[in-house]
Formats: sequence, C-alpha cells, structure tokens
Amino acid sequence: MTLTSKDHIELHEKYGAHNYAPLDVVLSRGEGVWVWDVEGNKYLDMLAAYSAVNQGHRHPKILKAMQEQLERITLTSRAFYNDRLGLFLKKLHDITGYDKALPMNSGAEAVETALKIARKWAYVKKGIPLNDGEIIVALNNFHGRTITVVSFSSEPQYRYGFGPFTPGFVFVPFGDADAIEKAINWKTIGVMLEPIQGEGGINVPPDGYLRRVRQITEERGVLLILDEIQTGLGRTGKMFAFEWEDARPDILILGKALGGGVYPVSAALADNHIMEVIKPGDHGSTFGGNPVAAAVGIAALDVIIEEKLPERALQLGSYFMEKLKEIESPYIKEVRGKGLMIGVEIKPEYKNAKPFIKRLKEKGILVKETHERVIRFAPPLVITKEELDWAIERIREVFTQSL
Repeated sequence: MTLTSKDHIELHEKYGAHNYAPLDVVLSRGEGVWVWDVEGNKYLDMLAAYSAVNQGHRHPKILKAMQEQLERITLTSRAFYNDRLGLFLKKLHDITGYDKALPMNSGAEAVETALKIARKWAYVKKGIPLNDGEIIVALNNFHGRTITVVSFSSEPQYRYGFGPFTPGFVFVPFGDADAIEKAINWKTIGVMLEPIQGEGGINVPPDGYLRRVRQITEERGVLLILDEIQTGLGRTGKMFAFEWEDARPDILILGKALGGGVYPVSAALADNHIMEVIKPGDHGSTFGGNPVAAAVGIAALDVIIEEKLPERALQLGSYFMEKLKEIESPYIKEVRGKGLMIGVEIKPEYKNAKPFIKRLKEKGILVKETHERVIRFAPPLVITKEELDWAIERIREVFTQSL
C-alpha cells in the first residue's frame, strides 16, 4: 500500500514527540536545489535544512565519498585511530588555519565542546578561580537546545520547564560592542556570538561590530568564540562570516554544511595554546570523528572550494536581495541578510508569516518562519540565477496579492 502525505503526517503526529511544527509537506526525494513530495509534486528548497545543504541535495561527489567509505569501515570509536580522520583534520587546518580541531556530530555538541575548551583554558591558563568564570553571550542568540545552551538563551520557550540552569553566562544586546566592553571583568572567560543571528531572525549587526569585538577581546585578554554553524562554509559570501571584518576568533564552531547534507559532522577549532588544555578523558564522542563522517567532511569541504560556493553566494545573494527589496508589498517591513542568508520580515500588524509560507508552498517554494514574522530565504549555494529568477517571480506574486 502506498502511503499519502496525510498518512505520513498522521504517523508522525501519533508516534513522534511534538517538538516540531513542520510545514505540511512530506518529502521523499531531493536533487540539487529541488525536492519532491510523496505525491510527486516538485518544490524549490529555499531553506537548505537551515544551511546544512549548502552543496545541494545528494551532491554526487559527497555521496560517492560516503558510499566508498561505507564499503570499507564505518565506525572505530576513538579508542583506535582510523585512516580518514587525520586527513579530515588536516583539511580543516588547511582551510581554516587553526592548529587543531575537535570533531563532534551535531552543532549543539560542537557548541558544548567550545564551552568546555574555553572554560578549561580560563582555569588552567588564565588563572580564573575554578568554576568562577563567565562567558558573555548576546540576547536573542541561538546555539542549540541542550540544557547548558538553553541556560544562556533569552527565549522564554527554550527555557520554560527545563531548569535548573547552568550558571556562568552574562547577557548583552546583540550588535553593541560597548556593552561587551563594559561587561568584561576579572571573571570573564570570553565572548560567544553568531556573526549573524539565524534563528533569532537573520539579525545582521552594524558594520564594524565583529572587528570591534575582536579588538576588545584581544585588549582585555579574553577569548572570542564564534558560532559559524549556520554562517560558515560559504553561506554569507565568504568561507567564514568573520572574514568580512577580519575578526578571526580564538575558537571557531562549525557544523551543518560540514556534513554536506548527508551526515552529521561538526567541530570546534582552536590554536595549540588553547586546545592543548584538553587531555585524554576530558571530552569525547563515540561517533565524533568516525570514518564516514571524516570522509564526508573532506568531500563536503572540497565541493565548497572546487565549485566556488562562497563566491556564488556573494554574487547571487546580492542579486536576490536586490530583487526582494524591489518588491513593492504592503506586507514587507524589511529585507536583510548577507550572501544567501536572507530574512524577509513581515509587518507587525500581520502577526505571523504562516499565510505567506503556505502560499509560497502552493507555488512550489519551501521556506520556514523564525520568530513568527521573519521568513528565511537560504537556498543551497549551488542554485543558479535562472532558478532564482523562477523563485523571484513567484515570491513577488505572493507578496503583492491580497491576503
């Protein structure tokens, strides 16, 4: 018996925890920037799994690397070396310039890893009294959903019902470098930020913000930790968003597109003088750095470089943003973003973006809202100008027709 979309949704709702509210589309196939539902309807994916599919769905080079590795060995744990992990770590070094990487699986795990590295560095190297350190974070941040990470979220829903919370975090407004400078004291370990807040609504800080924060942290002897899980690996038009302002962090967090859209791969990166505080037994993961992840990570990085995806994101993102801003719509409050990471904010009087998302789906475009009124447009970076033009025509229709 062939199941319909309705059948699949009913199974999800009956047997799955209701921790997501998906759009009512059931996808069964993907290729490049296109996906198909179980009935065979074709859609342009303009979310790219929250930037995990920068290289497009089922990129042949990434699939080939994964399939070849599946035929050899899939898991060794870190109790033994494997013949792929060292090559992956060197690839990360060659691309990022960092001395060392600590591989994990999900983005949230990499954030937790970065926090542990930073805290131990502060106690062992900087001399902050044990367990007294603080990390400065931005209001409206999103770094994941583990207990420690929601402990420094300012979103009430992410926190309600999950306390007691992990202490040691100080909030400042996003985009305000002076507030960071004022918040630094003898207990400050470092500052952790997203270069652009993704889940927070595609919030782009003022020009010069990251550069100034980098200067402040260097002057005050505290770490700069940048979460580039969404913004990294080409999304904003540079390989890493920090490159826009020459604000190389002390600890860099990567994930999502590092797995090429086929496997969870993440990492926290730092130079030797920081990473050397981590000793055997301090941290780890059974699956982190497994041979399949390493093989996929190498191929994912190769595709980004070989196909010049950051350059594509810069060129096509500028074009897309310009076309979106040209739309004369009574519903749009603002269009903002960088590269192919773009948010369209709906005016407050329309309360939420769901009606527009539903209409876009009916026209063959899949997107999702964040913070109720912001629609994210973040297609795979392999999208073509012709495919963008196809989307722009339909987006314009949705935002110029009456509700």
